[in-house]
Amino acid sequence: MKTNLIRIISMAAFAGLLTACGTTSGTTEQQVQQPVIELDALQMLGPVADYPDVESGRFDNGKMWTFEYPPVDYFMEAYNLEVTDEWLEKARLATVRLPNCTGSFISGAGLIMTNHHCGREQVSQVSAPGEDLLDNGFYAVNLSDERAVEGFYVDQLVDVRDITEDIREFTSETGSEDEEAMSLDVAIHMIESQIREELGDEDESLEIQIVGLYNGGRYSAYTYRRYTDVRLVMAPELELGYYGGDPDNFTFPRYNLDMTFFRAYDEDGTPLESDYFFNWSEEGASDGEPVFVVGNPGSTSRLMTVSQLEYRRDVAEPALLEFLDSRIRVLNTFTDLNPEAALERDTRNTIFGLQNALKAYTGMHKGLLDDRIMGRRLHAQNMFRDELAKNPETNEQYGGLIDQMDNVQDALRMSADGYIAFFALSPGNQYSSSILQRAVYGSIYAQNLSNGVPAEALQGLRNQLMRIQNKPDELELLLLEAGLQSISKHMGDDPAIGAYLARNDDIGELAAMIVTETRLNSPDTFDELLNENFGDLDDAAMELTKAILPAITSYQQNQRAMGSEASELAEELGVARFEVYGTAVPPDATFSLRLADGVVRGYDYNGTTAPYFTTFYGLYDRYHSHNREFPWDLPARWLDIPAEFDLSTPLNIVSTNDIIGGNSGSPLLNSDLEVVGLIFDGNIESLPGDYIYTDETARSVSVDVRGMRESLRHIYRADRILREIET
Repeated sequence: MKTNLIRIISMAAFAGLLTACGTTSGTTEQQVQQPVIELDALQMLGPVADYPDVESGRFDNGKMWTFEYPPVDYFMEAYNLEVTDEWLEKARLATVRLPNCTGSFISGAGLIMTNHHCGREQVSQVSAPGEDLLDNGFYAVNLSDERAVEGFYVDQLVDVRDITEDIREFTSETGSEDEEAMSLDVAIHMIESQIREELGDEDESLEIQIVGLYNGGRYSAYTYRRYTDVRLVMAPELELGYYGGDPDNFTFPRYNLDMTFFRAYDEDGTPLESDYFFNWSEEGASDGEPVFVVGNPGSTSRLMTVSQLEYRRDVAEPALLEFLDSRIRVLNTFTDLNPEAALERDTRNTIFGLQNALKAYTGMHKGLLDDRIMGRRLHAQNMFRDELAKNPETNEQYGGLIDQMDNVQDALRMSADGYIAFFALSPGNQYSSSILQRAVYGSIYAQNLSNGVPAEALQGLRNQLMRIQNKPDELELLLLEAGLQSISKHMGDDPAIGAYLARNDDIGELAAMIVTETRLNSPDTFDELLNENFGDLDDAAMELTKAILPAITSYQQNQRAMGSEASELAEELGVARFEVYGTAVPPDATFSLRLADGVVRGYDYNGTTAPYFTTFYGLYDRYHSHNREFPWDLPARWLDIPAEFDLSTPLNIVSTNDIIGGNSGSPLLNSDLEVVGLIFDGNIESLPGDYIYTDETARSVSVDVRGMRESLRHIYRADRILREIET
């Protein structure tokens, strides 16, 4: 499944707008305090819902196994596969993490395989004036033709270790939250120093990431070697790399050549030499064969309680879907109004990402509306309660956590309208009005100053505000209008907001007036105006801000308080789950390296059966069946194919592996760790996989290794790549 964008938007959706008053680094207690909803004032919810009486499955929480807790016994039980330390080491070191996806080494000279959609921005970035490599494709005939991608990098996981006990040792005796945070910082610093010493990293060239697993129930240290000289080697045309566009996205049968190749170079500017890489299988994979995905799944929500999922179903997902639909329309309109500016901002790729997210979250939301899925989650939750109750000690310590989480979700619902109305309104967010961002957060900054908070304590917020970039005039107006429409729809009943909006019946005219008359559409002017009197400015944008700021502040205070409470409860529940189940249940995805097992298998859908693979014959059938029109058209080189090109070659393949956004570009491997495919998507039935894993009809979709080889050999004439892979 594609989508670093999904992962980013997901974090925005569930974090809310927690960059509100009081969250900047170093802020003091002198800030104005807003009342928050007290949990004690809420009644218990009682039964969460009347869901069907269904049983949960053994792997409902998924198969995203960590490398520090590999399921060695289970792999032997399920596949008669002996997983050795050498097997795991090769799987780990031959895989790399991109900023947004996964990749893998497929030669000893640093050649990297990943998805086309993972490298779209980089392909556009290295296009020279007059070139359009995204549409026309690219192949470096010689090594010297490979194009360096500035700012791009890949990370190789060279060390992973469980550091839970080290963390606990430093934080168990602390008192306040501030003391615990300080102890945690000290612990992390000491652990990092120890790891660098053990690995001989005197120059601190390694990247060390501390990852909380099981919602903080366990902690691991992941150490990466970063390669910053990465060059583009080959990319097919967009028409092939994104064949079928948004209509075919998250579907199967599928006909997509979603592949791209980069190369990592060492510090001397020569191709990276590596002993760890995956060979390509000659035969590919067959029906029922065990296959394995090594990659970096972005985030899942499988350890959420049922009430948390219900909040997502009723509040968070509808807000996100409304937002995505709105912004896609905004960007399409902007592209029509100013195509040159849209091209400069790479708006097409942004729209692709938003459309991908909209389709993905629509599928996720549909799953949350499925009572049988929710019933399985409720059954699993009740089994967890029963396990806790078996031990008086664990029951006393953890038994009430789920009910407390229910109450927190009930409190969050009280500000649901604000959640939707003020979605994505944060400093620097590219999907909301820059003028409105400056007005709202400039007012928050001024309010803190006037309440005695020292300017140095607010410097972090001021820096954020100064980084807000202007948008093209057409885009700024469209985004402000979209924001006002949402505020009117969801917060129009608020007396102050309603009175302000009543001044003008036309939201579009109101937005145009603000954009025309405000002084906040210039970073330099904004910098001059930003002081403790900012909130008293006589300005068109400030009139709007005065009407909405009380509602925003109240909403954010409640979200921050309840969000903090939910995080603490989630961590305690994570500890409890680990005590009950140990590593038999994998933790949620964290965009860190995981190993997922599955089998190649078709499935029943739409009254028929989907085969486990498709061929190039199907690609051309789809081309002709859709009258050779976008997004099913084909570039010229694919319309004059050589006689030796075998149309019966498998192009895409499906398997039951557990994936999520971030797994894009992951290698699909057989038991001998040979490449049989390249993960690029999931089918529509897999989208509820964010919160439950099933394998009845949910499938991961890969480019078949045989299809990649056939197209490289006969269509792109990429002999140099093939020689390197097959050596």
